[in-house]
Amino acid sequence: MMKQTKLWKTTAIVTLYAAAAFTSCRSHRHPITTSPIVAETEIIPQAPDYTDSLMWFTADGDPDGTGADVFYIVSTWEKDWKTDDGRISHYADVWNPKHRKHMTTEIGGVADYMSRGNRFFAPFYRHSTIDGFVTLNEDTITRRTRLAMHDVCEAFDLFEQHRDKSRPLILVGFSQGGLAVVELLKHIDDETYAQLAAAYVLGYKVTPDDTLSCHHIRPAKGEADTGVTICYNTVKDVKYVKPVIAATCFGINPVNWRTDDTPALLHDSITVTLSSQYHVLVVEGYPGTEYRPYKDFINVGDIHGCEPWLYKECLERNFAVRSRAWREKQLLK
Repeated sequence: MMKQTKLWKTTAIVTLYAAAAFTSCRSHRHPITTSPIVAETEIIPQAPDYTDSLMWFTADGDPDGTGADVFYIVSTWEKDWKTDDGRISHYADVWNPKHRKHMTTEIGGVADYMSRGNRFFAPFYRHSTIDGFVTLNEDTITRRTRLAMHDVCEAFDLFEQHRDKSRPLILVGFSQGGLAVVELLKHIDDETYAQLAAAYVLGYKVTPDDTLSCHHIRPAKGEADTGVTICYNTVKDVKYVKPVIAATCFGINPVNWRTDDTPALLHDSITVTLSSQYHVLVVEGYPGTEYRPYKDFINVGDIHGCEPWLYKECLERNFAVRSRAWREKQLLK
């Protein structure tokens, strides 16, 4: 597993890390505050300070400077929890070492392959707890993820302000992180969008309303198109599609990079086919038993937990393909 490191080595980033070095000397015992928008029995954890290196996991696998900048958004790791005085929180606390450790479990794992040939950045953020998603209520999910999406946009804006914009940008997120990628595509301006090699929505949906409200969301059509969004969700059968997560309006097969129902063979034993009706991946020959069911919500017929892991070799290769394609386009301008 990659270690968390201070990585942003480009000249433009030095000022950010000077600020981070200063802020990291402060006490990290940040208070938990009650927000005026929630009941007195509920609390919202202290906001992250993204000038503090404690709020980032970074890894540098691009010593030659020829790869991409990968901005990764982690999935959901916390359940509802209570303070000592009995108040409940529906959000991860980024100042809590235990919560950061949970997120690092996933972030470190994906960094092992996403940082190969790239510079990898992942912010810790106040993600909405799993309990909101378990309600299956779209209004509840939207309301509770609003704070998380705000954090992600704050982190990205600081990252974008200081990064080397001559490098291709890759956005990628899993589950709630996939939702964050969709929201980031709505948030960024056209200048930032022009830097995008690709955006990867792993294990979440892109809706017709998303595509209508955001011209930055363009479905990928193949292996090497740029400025596009890659979206996929994995199930054993289409009857197991969870609408609040996977009712998506487009998808692509990350094994053969086709948008039709041509099956692809993965690891010599797993058949992966994109459903042309539901736009999800139907797998045969892979039980996914290592991903335990949770409250009859995920990993029950769907294989939600596999999304960043089952196709990791495909994703690693594709990052390089789309990054090269982006760089080649810049040379032609």
